[in-house]
Amino acid sequence: MTFKTIDQAGDLTGKRAQVRVDFNLPMQDGKVSDDTRLRAALPTIRALSLRGAKVVLLAHFDRPKGKRVESMSLKPVVQPLADLLQQPVAFADDCVGPDAAKVVDGLENGGVALLENLRFHRGEEANDGDFADELAKLGDLYVNDAFSAAHRAHASTEAIAHRLPAYAGLAMERELDALEAALGNPKRPVIGIVGGSKVSTKLDLLKNLVTKLDKLAIGGGMANTFLYAQGHDVGASYCEKDLAETAREIVRLAGQNNCKLFLPLDIVVAEKMQPGAPARVRGLGEVDEHERILDAGPETVARLKRAIDNSHTLIWNGPIGVFEMPPFDKGTVEAAQHAAALAKAGKLIAVAGGGDTVSALHHAGVAADFTFVSTAGGAFLEWMEGKPLPGVKALDV
Repeated sequence: MTFKTIDQAGDLTGKRAQVRVDFNLPMQDGKVSDDTRLRAALPTIRALSLRGAKVVLLAHFDRPKGKRVESMSLKPVVQPLADLLQQPVAFADDCVGPDAAKVVDGLENGGVALLENLRFHRGEEANDGDFADELAKLGDLYVNDAFSAAHRAHASTEAIAHRLPAYAGLAMERELDALEAALGNPKRPVIGIVGGSKVSTKLDLLKNLVTKLDKLAIGGGMANTFLYAQGHDVGASYCEKDLAETAREIVRLAGQNNCKLFLPLDIVVAEKMQPGAPARVRGLGEVDEHERILDAGPETVARLKRAIDNSHTLIWNGPIGVFEMPPFDKGTVEAAQHAAALAKAGKLIAVAGGGDTVSALHHAGVAADFTFVSTAGGAFLEWMEGKPLPGVKALDV
């Protein structure tokens, strides 16, 4: 796809730039407990402000389901954002109507305002045209900087983009460029790592990736289902046995598309899934009935590292073991550190995303060394599944 960036927006002096941001932040006792998403929005806000635009921020918080719920107000975000920007941030008690218009009209060039929770109005999640019209009255241009909300066809992500000149913000631009480099037009060979517990939640992902990648390594609990489907005993491990035929279908699809599939060669097992539990390395089919497979074995990890060495691009979603519980984090940590070292040396384009994946990379201490780490969650997963994202498609020129 092609999209316009804010660099192409021309003279912004005095223009009202409506920016869709993701401020659906972790809160504790009414205060922001993690400002990661605020920091992600700073480059776009500052770039527009420095060019003299009046920056009007649109965001949602939680799920008020079209009603005003005071505990879901965005007001607690105002001061933390102002502190990060080192400038005042105005707040409007609504995102449409006279209250919002008064705040926006009162902005000086370069000023910033945050409007109240979009989801206080039913029209937001309904992608209602009339609600989008009301939003658009407060802007001269629209900037989407919230890739994490782009998989939803909501008024502030989809309909409004057809009512105002629409641009991708800097965070959105970086995300789309990274995903294009990983899946759209990648430098080959491309290897994927898909982990996590359930095949059932990643069927669309696996079926799409085996048609796009040169190599795909499957780890985590979902690998147990594939091993079971190939006739291996998995003991007391988590396993979706009813999806054995589906797993075999994915193996066949990989073969038809010349995608080399990597399943475990050996595994790490324990009788209890708890930190510090005694762990043993087993070969396939050597699992006792009371043992659980909790990590990839050393031979499996060594082969995965060699496969990464022979690739130019890596896309990763899901840990390959129970990384939250040492010693079952070893496989994930070792593979992540290996990939990160290659990426840092400029020998690998390494793109990762998904909540557990981000946590695992931070646990391994290498999140900053990957080429790109997406925090978008559902949107990242749907992109990997090959599904069109309404908020991205709306920016297509």
